[in-house]
Amino acid sequence: MSQFWSDHVHALEPYVPGEQPKENILIKLNTNEHAYGPSPRALEAIQIETTGDLRLYPAPGSDILVRAIASTQGVVADQVFVGNSSDEVLAHIFNGLLRRGDQPLWLPDITYSFYKTYCRFYDIEPHYVALNHKFEIDPADYVRAQQEGAGGIIFANPNAPTGHCLSLESIKEILQANPEIPVVVDEAYIDFGGASAASLLEQHPNLIVTRTFSKGYALAGLRVGYALASPEMIMGLQRIKDSFNSYPLDRLAQVGAAAAIADTDYYQKVNQQVIDNREYLHKALEKLNYEVLPSKANFVFARPLDQEAKTVFLELRKQGILVRYFEQPRIDQYLRITVGTREQCEALVKALQKVTI
Repeated sequence: MSQFWSDHVHALEPYVPGEQPKENILIKLNTNEHAYGPSPRALEAIQIETTGDLRLYPAPGSDILVRAIASTQGVVADQVFVGNSSDEVLAHIFNGLLRRGDQPLWLPDITYSFYKTYCRFYDIEPHYVALNHKFEIDPADYVRAQQEGAGGIIFANPNAPTGHCLSLESIKEILQANPEIPVVVDEAYIDFGGASAASLLEQHPNLIVTRTFSKGYALAGLRVGYALASPEMIMGLQRIKDSFNSYPLDRLAQVGAAAAIADTDYYQKVNQQVIDNREYLHKALEKLNYEVLPSKANFVFARPLDQEAKTVFLELRKQGILVRYFEQPRIDQYLRITVGTREQCEALVKALQKVTI
């Protein structure tokens, strides 16, 4: 607390990211970082760009990256908005598209917790819609949102921390029922098995799809995200960005991300390895008497049936393995476990066997 803070700072509840430990953690499976490294082509592009030209400002429109994204996603450049991580992109979306007076934003009660933070930051009233008993988003729960006064809808697909993924038909049902309000589909984890809603953009001008290079492209340290939407909505986001920071992406981020998105073969290979490891981990956890939710992300959400989740979390930490525990109603008996390499997954299973003895 400080007398020099602006009034609204006192009411903020900042987002708490997954721990980045300073002590020696042998296996880090708590923040959904990619199990494998980024494309060699991305690293090479970054190295080539590391010259005396770093004294110059980057291209404010991130033109090379925008064109690469548009080409890959089958849209035109005017439908692409880039930012310093998908969190920044989402911040501009909340500010520019979802602040609608007293109209509430509809979102799942269990989802990416930054949404709650942004609601408070931008003075948006959240309307939480409970996941069903299987921890799934039920599209039927959202079809009356516009009719009941909602100013917008947002959900992650696959959802975090549950890993469940809505079908395109379910997303289309939500879009068709709410044509006059923005519907934001956050696809941070879409590269690990789901179908992107980007294919619905042409038919649904109220749709905004957000993506990140942190997960499927293994570039969490580069901080690059983007949104796909109608040119009109992108123009609104550009107005917000240029009123806040006209140079959001540095030169290295622009060329590295552009090279990464072009290396389709590499990412198909390493993301398939993550999917294979996820299936291995899912089956191994079930054999240890864990309930494991079906996941299309690079993590699994699992509940130990014989022990307290927090106990398992703490015991794993003693063995040098870090997973994510949420002390939150409905999910405080679950652990979110990032899918690591096969060797890391096998080591985790061995450690859990010791915990369950």
